[in-house]
Amino acid sequence: MRIEKDSMGEIRVPDDAYYGASTQRAVDNFPISDLRFTRRMIAALGLIKWSAAPVNLELGLISAEQAEAIGRAAEEVIEGVHDDQFVVDIFQTGSGTSTNMNVNEVIANRATELLGGERGEKLVHPNDHVNASQSSNDVIPTAIHIAAVTTLRQTTIPALQRLAVALEAKATEFDPIVKSGRTHLMDATPVRLGQEFGGYATQIRKGVKRIEATLPGLEELALGGTAVGTGINAPEGFARDTIAVIAERTGYGFNEAGDHFEAQGAKDAAVFASGALKTVATALFKIANDIRWLGSGPRTAIGELALPSIQPGSSIMPGKVNPVMAESVMQVVAQVIGNDAAVAWSNANGNFELNVMMPVLAHNLLESAELIGAVTDAFREKCVEGIEANEERAAELLSKNIAIITALAPKVGYDKAAEIAKKAFATGRGVKEVALEMEVLPADELDRALDPYPMTEGGIAE
Repeated sequence: MRIEKDSMGEIRVPDDAYYGASTQRAVDNFPISDLRFTRRMIAALGLIKWSAAPVNLELGLISAEQAEAIGRAAEEVIEGVHDDQFVVDIFQTGSGTSTNMNVNEVIANRATELLGGERGEKLVHPNDHVNASQSSNDVIPTAIHIAAVTTLRQTTIPALQRLAVALEAKATEFDPIVKSGRTHLMDATPVRLGQEFGGYATQIRKGVKRIEATLPGLEELALGGTAVGTGINAPEGFARDTIAVIAERTGYGFNEAGDHFEAQGAKDAAVFASGALKTVATALFKIANDIRWLGSGPRTAIGELALPSIQPGSSIMPGKVNPVMAESVMQVVAQVIGNDAAVAWSNANGNFELNVMMPVLAHNLLESAELIGAVTDAFREKCVEGIEANEERAAELLSKNIAIITALAPKVGYDKAAEIAKKAFATGRGVKEVALEMEVLPADELDRALDPYPMTEGGIAE
């Protein structure tokens, strides 16, 4: 152990730790969970410090040697070299000050080493140098937005786009297959299996657009507001120039918030993004659940799809295989819906000039984005791409579908069509057989009217 000091006095810190007194106090105060900030959140914080160093040098607030050492140490944080040093629990001070100081101390001690000093010597000071022109109150919301944008752009959106492509490929492959439609879980007029999968693909494409619509708000950064939004202790031009460095390095359109009081007192952009993720998640649930039901059986349920067999499904029933990838998606969706509620409630707790539930908001938002990206890729690779259609089963079920009587209604009237349907159901016979027996139309006209494929293309049967 070594002794480190902060404004509250001395405290013992592990000798091999790059973090210092403030971090150690947070570790001692918040032994709440095993949850920590994501890799991208830590990288975002490192990026802020890396970008601020040359600007603070230009402003005369730190020396060239300090700026270079801070930049090198921050680069290591960005790359994940010191991930084991970020030890503060998610459930901590609501501003995230403990995590900002965790980053400041790691960078300061590593930079001190790079300058030939020892950890704790503070040749680079965590507050005076690494955190120059900044406050936790503008750094943490800035990091949340940077981490959210990078996660959505690099993980979530690409995974969803890949799933849309896979669904579109299945829509083309399955387009010739006519099957029973279902509404209210009951038989309905025919559809093509390709039409169903095309609908799924469109849901995902629209979901991507909804997520993309949240990016402009997330690309507004709070940096420059410092403690309460006024920008106290931040020299003119600091935020503008630092954000320009961030934007250049990432290639994304980050810009300074137009109103720092809104940017620090509220997290509306995060709620909007979380809501878009929840919307996409519910679309994924619908798709996965449909596929699960369409593949149910394989002999005693719907069975119109054959899903890939990827693992044994039961510890007691030999040969049983379950739709596990669909179930994984559905569980992720449950988590995302819960996360969205936590994000919304956290945003509601913006008190005056600062939101005081930012760490839990950040954790839930970023977890949702990461989970959707990961489960979407897994579902695509291990389920969607390997789905096969059971054409015989689809044809068998369609042949028993009484709802095809709908195509006769314009020709014989709703009441007569209903009479035919009820008689077919009561006697266990097909609609065409009963309609012929009742002589409602000539045989050739019945054949044309009850051809299921044209029913999938709209209009009135000729």
